[in-house]
This record gives sequence, C-alpha cells and structure tokens, in this order.
Amino acid sequence: MRAACALLALAAVLGVTAACMRVVPPDPPVPTASQPLLPVSHWRGLFDAEAAANDPESDRLSRSRDSFDFYTLAYSIDELASMYEATGDVGYARKALRFTRNMIASARPSASLPTSSFKDSYQGWVSASNSDDETPLYESYAWRYVTRLLRLLKPGIGTAPGDVRADYGRALAFTETNIVDKWRARGPNEHIYRSHTHMAAHWASIALDVSLLTADPARRAACTEIVRNIDDHLPNYPSSLRKQLQPGRTDPRAYWWSDEWGVTGGPGQDVGHGNGVIAYVVEARDTNAGWSPEELARFARTLTGLISGPRYPEFVDGTGSDNGWIADGFVKLGRYDPGLQATLQSYGVQNSQFYASMAVNAARLGARG
Repeated sequence: MRAACALLALAAVLGVTAACMRVVPPDPPVPTASQPLLPVSHWRGLFDAEAAANDPESDRLSRSRDSFDFYTLAYSIDELASMYEATGDVGYARKALRFTRNMIASARPSASLPTSSFKDSYQGWVSASNSDDETPLYESYAWRYVTRLLRLLKPGIGTAPGDVRADYGRALAFTETNIVDKWRARGPNEHIYRSHTHMAAHWASIALDVSLLTADPARRAACTEIVRNIDDHLPNYPSSLRKQLQPGRTDPRAYWWSDEWGVTGGPGQDVGHGNGVIAYVVEARDTNAGWSPEELARFARTLTGLISGPRYPEFVDGTGSDNGWIADGFVKLGRYDPGLQATLQSYGVQNSQFYASMAVNAARLGARG
C-alpha cells in the first residue's frame, strides 16, 4: 500500500492521470456512536504487530541519499508521532527522531551535488525520479511529519531524555535552515506555493509547525505569512485552499474541491492526494490556526457521504474507483466525532498508519481502555 501511494504521487508529478468512471454514489453511511469505541490499547496492539515488520525498511529509507525514498518514509514518521501522541511513550518518538537524524546525516551541501541545479550553500538531496535534481515535493512530503513530531514533543522537551533533546534540537535547526529558509530563498512562488492543493498543503503544515517552534521572530512571521497565503490568498494563483472549497456535487453538506487552483469543473481532487489537504487542516484546527469545527464537519461529510467504502471512489465527488487509501489524512477526522470513529473502526483498508491515527482518535475521544 505504501509503495502504491508513492507511485501514485510520482504519477501526479509526471502529469499522469487515471481514467474516471462515473458511477452513482451510494447512500452515505450514517455514523452512530452506539458501537463501543475501541480503546487506544486495541489500536496500539495492532500497530506494534505491523510496524515492527516495517522498521528495517524504514531505517534503510532514512539513510538514502535519494529524496524520493523519503516519500515512503513519511508514513513511518507520521505513525510514530501519532503513537507518541496517543500513548505518551517516548520510545515511539525516539524511533522517529532516529529516522530523522539519518535523513539529516545523508544530506549534502547543494554546491557539492554534481547534478543539482541550485548549487548553493544549503543542504539537501537529489533524486533519480526528478532528473537527479533537488525536489521540494519529496522533501516537504516527509518533513511535514518531522515538524509535526517536533511540535508534539515541544511541550515536554525540557524534561525529555538527553538523547531526545539533542535530536529535537538538531532536527529543528536543520528544518529551519535547510527546509524552510532554503526553499523560501530559492523562490516561494515556484517551490512553496505549489501548483496543486495537496502540494501547497504540505508547506502549510511545515510553516504552521515552524511558526510554533522557532525562536526567531522573523522566521515566525515568514512562516505565518506562508500559512495565511495558502489558506486565503495565494500570491501566484487566483485562489487558495478556502477559495477552492465548494458544496458537494451530490451532497451540499460535504465539500468538493479541485486540486488545481481556480478550477471548478471535473471530478475534483483525487482522494489519495486529498489526504494531504486533510492532514493539514486537521493539524491547523488542533492548533487553533483558523479552521473551524464547521469546516472540519464538512470534510467529514465528504468522507462518510462520498468516498468511504464499500466502494472506494477515486475522486472527492464520489466517482471513479481506487484503493481506499485514507490513512494519510481522512482517517484523522475521527478524532472529532465518536460516530465517525465508530464507522472508521470497520473501514476496509487499514495499515499501521491507519492504526496509529485511530489510536490518536481514541485517545482524544476518551477511549483509553
């Protein structure tokens, strides 16, 4: 599943689109809280059993000098951050920090990368998937979850074990300079305010977190501006995340949106990449960064009314057919609604990242067991 998602993402970068088969959306399932919510311990057990098998591959990916490998690694960092959030067990955070430390160790100064088109003093990686050049998409896809991890760690970092404090400081310093400052200096219109909603949402996530993490007032102001621009008024496109959102085609209580700025036709955002939008707005809501409960409820209606099983549509208007991947975003909406969480408990496409987000949802809803 993780490899499939990475290939889907690469297809989007290359401009490959899937054929859309229009079908009549089924009647939406009605969330009910009558089903008991499974506790954090249930999801932790499922997660631990599956995640242990992924660790060797995640470790290998974290040591790569090809940034496309960080695409798949991103899921491991996100799920480990979620398990830390749900349980408070610093062992999960320590493992995610180790993967982050490995990525940082594999970075090289741009000027020393023979195939880089930038050749500056910032550190980074190239990728064979993008003409052996440095690629903001691949870096931002993983780093939005690095910054989420750091934000979750920040409240207790003063009393955290020494190795965790050291890794936290190293990761934050690298992020500020070699992720945020680097791509801002190279041109935000091209590299941060990206051409698709989900790509820009990755940067909104990073900027939001860094605005809450950094001690530098100028960097905080710059990151706050990035978030505001992506949410409300992009400087280089006639739209923004909020301006993209329209009433659902068959359910006006849901949201419909296109992944292309300013586009109001077609089937809309594909569900797989739409996860990136949801992953951002959930964290923005949780940090009081401007997204309202009503907006999150409309996204939840998109999930329950248009794109959930037993048939898994490709697009947010409920058309097409896909693999049902929601572990990278939509599942996180369950943290706000016990009825939705109960519905998600029997969702048909689950993996370790799904289990970790369900553990957070359960913890937030008080289902600790």
